[in-house]
Order: sequence, then C-alpha cells, then structure tokens
Amino acid sequence: MTSVPFLLLIEDDDAIRTALELSLSRQGHRVATAASGEDGLLLLKEQRPDLVVLDVMLPGIDGFEVCRRIRRTDQLPIILLTARNDDIDVVVGLESGADDYVVKPVQGRVLDARIRAVLRRGERESTDSASFGSLVIDRAAMTVTKNGLDLQLTPTELRLLLELSRRPGQALSRQQLLRLVWEHDYLGDSRLVDACVQRLRAKVEDVPSSPTLIRTVRGVGYRLDVPA
Repeated sequence: MTSVPFLLLIEDDDAIRTALELSLSRQGHRVATAASGEDGLLLLKEQRPDLVVLDVMLPGIDGFEVCRRIRRTDQLPIILLTARNDDIDVVVGLESGADDYVVKPVQGRVLDARIRAVLRRGERESTDSASFGSLVIDRAAMTVTKNGLDLQLTPTELRLLLELSRRPGQALSRQQLLRLVWEHDYLGDSRLVDACVQRLRAKVEDVPSSPTLIRTVRGVGYRLDVPA
C-alpha cells in the first residue's frame, strides 16, 4: 500500500477501542471507530475503509452477522477480534467471510502486522495471465473471470487462487499456504486455509460439493488441476 491505510475498527469495549485506535494510528493508519455493529454498518455506507477490524462479541448484532452483511455486498478485507481461541467461534467467523482473526488481548504491533499482510494480498504482481478451462486469472489486473463474468473475490481468496495457480497440478500443504497467503509464523492453524478454500470453491467451481479445479490432496493440502 502506497497510501495511508484507512481502517474501520468496530469494538464495543471503550478501553480496548481507544487503545487499539491510538496504537494503530501510531503505526501509520487512519482509523475510524464504531462501538456497535449497527453503527459500524452505517459508517460503511458513508466511508470506504481499506479494511475492517471487527470484534466478535458486540451488543445488538454480533460480529458474525456484521461480517455476513458486509460480504453480501462487499469484498473488502475483514479481520476478526475474538476474546478466546475457541474452535467454534473461529470456524463460524471464517465461514462468515473473515480473512483472518486475532485473539484478544492483542498488541497493536501484532494487529498491524496482520493488517498489512492482508492488504498486501490485493497488490498487483506479475503481468501474466492463466486459464483453467472457463476460469481466467489476469494477474496484472488482479481479476478473475469465469465464463466471461467477473468473480468477486476477497483479497485473501484471490491470493490463495494465485498461489495455487502458480503451481498447477502440484499439491501445496496447508502449512505452505499459510506461509504464502497469510504470512503466518504459527503454522498450526489449518482452519484459515480450509475455510478460505471452501469459500473460493463456492465461487469458482461449477459444483462446489464436487470440485474439479481445487482438489483436496488427502493428508497434504490442495492443488489446482488443469481441466482436460
């Protein structure tokens, strides 16, 4: 990102919201804040942030529902804040469309690193393109079409597809994908990969329940197949 990233922080705890706003501002971000999901959604209609940092436990509509509502119309990156590393909370959040999550309490520099990693996923790269049957990936424009129609992918979904498409027919482990896509040092969280693959399949496969492009390699990870 060459410009100053603009973030929307949705967090109901006054102390946490103030501390994260101050820390992220010191890290070079512009930050707008909201104390509820409803207020956050209203702000989204008025402003266009580069990324949303979203607490799970909110008064009124919770963070999962806020995430779902954003995803109905927008593919901007979302990082969830969760108070505990609970499997159910994490999985529900990722299935709702979140790109990443961090467990509270979180240090501002750690959240900043996650934010910048997510934002890098949408940056332009090499100028080549690739076709996989009716699926066409334009790396220069950072767009993906299927049967001539644009697919609305989140930056994380796009980065995952780009990494798989660089090595067609080659199996990539979940650990490799975590490093390449999420830039995670901790490689034990395969839930990020599995949830993103599930969301990506829903957009690129003709029949997501019987995938022919993004194939599961049992005991390893995933590969992108070239249609015959």
